[in-house]
Formats: sequence, C-alpha cells, structure tokens
Amino acid sequence: MPEAYCVKCKKKVEMKDAKKIKMKNGKPATQGACPKCGTKVFRIGA
Repeated sequence: MPEAYCVKCKKKVEMKDAKKIKMKNGKPATQGACPKCGTKVFRIGA
C-alpha cells in the first residue's frame, strides 16, 4: 500500500482507498484517506 503524510496526524500513514489520479498538469499522483482520522492524503508521482 502506498504511504503519504497525514497533516492532521503529523506522520506518514498507509493510504486507505488509494486510487491513481492525474493532476491538472498531467503528472501522476495517488489520492486516498488516512485510516486513523479519515483526512484526505495525497502523494505526487506515485
């Protein structure tokens, strides 16, 4: 599972419901949710 930094928890967490997306500029990214607090987490280029 991909990891991302959760701003609310202030640490790296494994993404829940991770999905690959494409940003406006065309670069790939992964978006998901923090398993502890439910905040959206985001990782560029993964």
